[in-house]
Amino acid sequence: MFRILESQAPAKQNATTTINTLSGRLQSATLLEDRRAAILGLRSFAKLYPASVASGALRNLISCLNTDVEDVDTTKVILETLLMLFNPDETSPEASEDIALWLADEFTQRQENITVLLDLLDTSDFFSRLYSLQLISAISTARPQRTQECVYTAPLGVSRLVAVLGDKREAIRSEGLLLLTALTPSSPDLQKLVAFENVFDRIFSIIDAEGSLTHGDIAVQDCLSLLANLLRLNVSNQSYFRETGWVKKFHGLLKESLREQDSPDSVADWARPQRDKNVWGLLAVLQLFLIKGSIGTQANQISFWQNGVLTQVLEIAFHKSIDVSIRAEVSRSIREIFHCGVDEACIKALATSADLIRGNSGLQESFGQLEVVSPRDLDGVPQVNGHTPTNITPHRVNILEALLDLALAASSSIQAFDLRLSACECIKAYLYAHTQIRLFFLRRAIDGHMSDAHEADNILTILIEDPENWRGADPYRPWIASVLLFHLIYEDFDAKNTAMAVKDGDAESGEEVVTCIQALTVNMISAERKGEDERVTIGYLMILCGWLYEDHDGVNDFLGEGSNVQSIVQLVVQADHSRVLVTGLCAFLLGIAYEFSTKDSPISRETLHQLLTGRLGREQYSDRITRLREHPMVRDFEVLPQGLSSSTPGGLPEVYFDRTFVDFLKDNFSRILRAIDRAPGIEVPVIANGIQKGVSRELVDSLRAQVEDRSQAIQKLESDIVTIERKLGQEQADHRKAKESAVIELGRIKNINDGLQRNHEEYLQKIKKENQISQQEAQKTHESVMLSLRGEVQKSKEDGQAAVARIQSRTDAEIDDLKSIIRSLESDLAKANKDHIQDLQIAHEDYSTKISSLESRLQRAEDKATDAEARSTRIQGEFDSKEDSRKTAQAELDDLLMVLGDLEEKRSRDKKRLRLLGEEVSDGEEAEDEDKEDDEVDDEGGK
Repeated sequence: MFRILESQAPAKQNATTTINTLSGRLQSATLLEDRRAAILGLRSFAKLYPASVASGALRNLISCLNTDVEDVDTTKVILETLLMLFNPDETSPEASEDIALWLADEFTQRQENITVLLDLLDTSDFFSRLYSLQLISAISTARPQRTQECVYTAPLGVSRLVAVLGDKREAIRSEGLLLLTALTPSSPDLQKLVAFENVFDRIFSIIDAEGSLTHGDIAVQDCLSLLANLLRLNVSNQSYFRETGWVKKFHGLLKESLREQDSPDSVADWARPQRDKNVWGLLAVLQLFLIKGSIGTQANQISFWQNGVLTQVLEIAFHKSIDVSIRAEVSRSIREIFHCGVDEACIKALATSADLIRGNSGLQESFGQLEVVSPRDLDGVPQVNGHTPTNITPHRVNILEALLDLALAASSSIQAFDLRLSACECIKAYLYAHTQIRLFFLRRAIDGHMSDAHEADNILTILIEDPENWRGADPYRPWIASVLLFHLIYEDFDAKNTAMAVKDGDAESGEEVVTCIQALTVNMISAERKGEDERVTIGYLMILCGWLYEDHDGVNDFLGEGSNVQSIVQLVVQADHSRVLVTGLCAFLLGIAYEFSTKDSPISRETLHQLLTGRLGREQYSDRITRLREHPMVRDFEVLPQGLSSSTPGGLPEVYFDRTFVDFLKDNFSRILRAIDRAPGIEVPVIANGIQKGVSRELVDSLRAQVEDRSQAIQKLESDIVTIERKLGQEQADHRKAKESAVIELGRIKNINDGLQRNHEEYLQKIKKENQISQQEAQKTHESVMLSLRGEVQKSKEDGQAAVARIQSRTDAEIDDLKSIIRSLESDLAKANKDHIQDLQIAHEDYSTKISSLESRLQRAEDKATDAEARSTRIQGEFDSKEDSRKTAQAELDDLLMVLGDLEEKRSRDKKRLRLLGEEVSDGEEAEDEDKEDDEVDDEGGK
């Protein structure tokens, strides 16, 4: 019975068959519910069989994502299935890294596949936005470059991604931060596009919402990582960030972190590690603006200074709350987050301060005026319940004193080594490429050393004092002092000359005078013989090598004590093979001394060469310097960690050299290696302050070549002399013939000149006569015109005056008549008034009539006077026009005089030309011409 049932049962299906069946249903289904059911079935196999599901249904899943995007449930299931394909179960037999690459290729090879994922960001559904962001992140992890290109070219793709940062849901916002961080590390175009979508405002809004640097969690670190990606090596984004005013936000964040630390509530101990991470991250972002050699570094430095960022960074560097022990505990986690070498936040602040001022002379000078909290006072401030009391005001000192105190502290623990290095780097940045500051710093150190007051942080005192005082102590104290002195004198002749003035001993009192170079050399030899840490010896050797290079005076000072040279040769010959660095540097120092020695050196150049080749030997000399160059500490200096992280358990950090010295050593390795092969008789030229010293081999060779060239030239000239003497006789004969022909030609030219002179004189006489006639006629015409004009004007004036007089007399007579008539009428009127009123009216009418007639007569008289005045004005105008005519005639006369002057000038030029041709012009002719000219001028004046 059971066998019958088993035979009738359907065949069992395996996973592959089921996946193929579901894939076929997904492809052929027309109803949304059927497609969703098929997708749900595929999702159950996606974790264990990702290859089978992807090969059979990937394109159908992407197609459904396009067609069913409006159905939220279906979209969610599709996205979950795709995410499972990117993250299969580790125990799956089909799990492979190639699957993710194949899936990413399928998405990125068609632009619309990425576009549909970006379109989902416009929806408000939580899962649609979250899963689409996670899916794009997975695709970017597998194919970063293609994904960046698709996002960049997608319509509004970058805008949608940046808009996600404004989502109030933390999961979506965090996923958006991570995705933008993954897309922007290596694409400058995408970085610019993201920056111009107002992303800086959104980043700082998230930081503020998360509690700023003090209380912010991992989201703040993600924001800083995104900010670093957008600003790293992108000058355009840095300029946009600076010009839009976001630099002051850095100042606000740093100031807020310190203010909360100094508040009565302070910052909880459990929150300090995260605070230190955030502060370190922000300082790392600041350093991205300060890349050495970048075109925008100067502008960024000035902007940070103007917005007070440097002051806040220094406050962090010298703040008590930045505890070294807490920073040491979080060092590894910070390294994992930021993927680079990490020191403490205080160390990072000092390094950032160095970048803020390096190479900017104005900021370097202003930096030296700042004051910070004294590190010594901070160490002495008592703490209450683990916090510094707020009512205690620490003593503030100059920034340089504080940095020297940090760098040269005698009691520093090994854990503070990175802090000391950072303080040293900050001082080096202060001295970088600024001669005046270097000299100021050096003179200040010299004054402190020469004074009676003992300064514990004086680099010269540390280096020149008796090594017994610090024997067995911290070797990095004299090493850091050596690095600072090396940077003070490196490639600076003025600083070298200033330092050479430092001497110990009074010659007048019979004491031996020891110069600075000799004292440093003695201390170096003493430290090596007494078995001090080789870092101390290396520090002294760095100073001596940098000082003696291209400095004849320094080399002479060094060779002035012959026992020191003998001792250094002995160190190279008999030194332990384990101290390769010391013996190599000693040989390098001897090579520099020989290279730049002169014949006038205390140990002559020839003697020094015999000493090196005799006692040391060329092979041993070359071997020591070659082994130094091939030593890992020199060869791999750029890739080796230069800090506390390089130390071995229980040992000192493996830091032996300064970066600038290593560059100097590598640049001059070949030259010093070959120096021993240079003949003692040839000096190397050095240009110090514009003055060349020494004799170069190139100069000698060029002089020899010039001597040979001159000898050959002399021989050639002697052979040419004989040929020239032969030609001389022939040339003299030719010259005599040429002279005779020249005399004949001169006579002919003289005859021609005489004829020209006669013609010229006749022409001049003719011109003068014509000119005189023209002047006389013009003068006569002018006089006649003037006489006629004057007569007419006078006559017009007389007529006008007579007419005015007649009119005036007639008018006065009429006025008198009128007045007499008025008086008679008034008397008659008075009589008539007495008789009768009718007579009065009649008289009044007669009176009015007479008055009217009188008024009209008066008006006619006034009109006549007006006509007389107009006539007088017209006569005056005619007179003015006649005067203008006279001036015109005078101007024509002046022109004729100018023509005469030109003729005389031409005559003078002709006489000069005749003199140049060898003709004689008699003084009588010149005097006669001058008399004629004077007569003509007198005649013209008389006329």
